[in-house]
Amino acid sequence: MNRFDYRVPRSRRSAKLARLATGAVIGAAALSGCGVGQLSQTAMQQSAVNGNQAVVKDIALRNVHIQALQTGDYLRPGATVDLVLVAVNQSPDTADKLVGITTDIGKVTVTGDPTLHANGVLFVGTQNGQPKKADDAVERADTVKATIALNKPITNGPNYDVTFNFEKAGSVSVAVPIAAPEPARR
Repeated sequence: MNRFDYRVPRSRRSAKLARLATGAVIGAAALSGCGVGQLSQTAMQQSAVNGNQAVVKDIALRNVHIQALQTGDYLRPGATVDLVLVAVNQSPDTADKLVGITTDIGKVTVTGDPTLHANGVLFVGTQNGQPKKADDAVERADTVKATIALNKPITNGPNYDVTFNFEKAGSVSVAVPIAAPEPARR
């Protein structure tokens, strides 16, 4: 080798490549092992809805909320507010029926047929953005209305206990928030 030959001797170049390859393998192993045994951040994410949820046997209650426009400090006794939710019967062969709804903030009145057919959906009230009639994509969906005649003042912020009683599934209590309806679209 002369003084103008800039090539690295073979043994040094091989050692340098070996160190570089070893570092790459260690780096790849470290990066691939970072998430081992962990759940992804979206694995347990809940839907972004106004209301709460609950499950009792085969019945799943989703987006349970009181829909009311509050213009003062609170909604006064004597006012009527809507209870809104979606009830899903997850049983493939057994129908159920919503036989009653109770709460200490007032008397709940349900109008319509509250039967939950097998694999059926029951819309209670009209969700914001939900069509008045259930979509054809849902095999069996019915709609009823539930109103609460308030006997106590209620306000945004706290949740109010509401108990749903089903003929076969039994009872479940849900902490229900208040959500304002969306403004009418023009």
